[in-house]
Amino acid sequence: MAYVVTEPCLKCKYTDCVEVCPVDCFHEDETILYIDPDECIDCAACVPECPVEAIFEEDDVPEKWRDYIQLNAEKAPGLPVIMERKEPLVKD
Repeated sequence: MAYVVTEPCLKCKYTDCVEVCPVDCFHEDETILYIDPDECIDCAACVPECPVEAIFEEDDVPEKWRDYIQLNAEKAPGLPVIMERKEPLVKD
């Protein structure tokens, strides 16, 4: 099962998670990060790094954010890979 970025990342976009990802499966657009499920190796290294608790294992995504499973799969492959931490959209 791949990991999924969900709604708490929207307009927040902390990028602490991308620095610990061993396979560079994170992609970004202007307002949110996505995980490419075909690249994710299910290591869970990103989960504790997310300060807004936006990353879940696919089977554990809360019902209200289940649409993010498909959204990550559709959006990630067409967006640039992000491998280094950047300033979040919301300040600490």
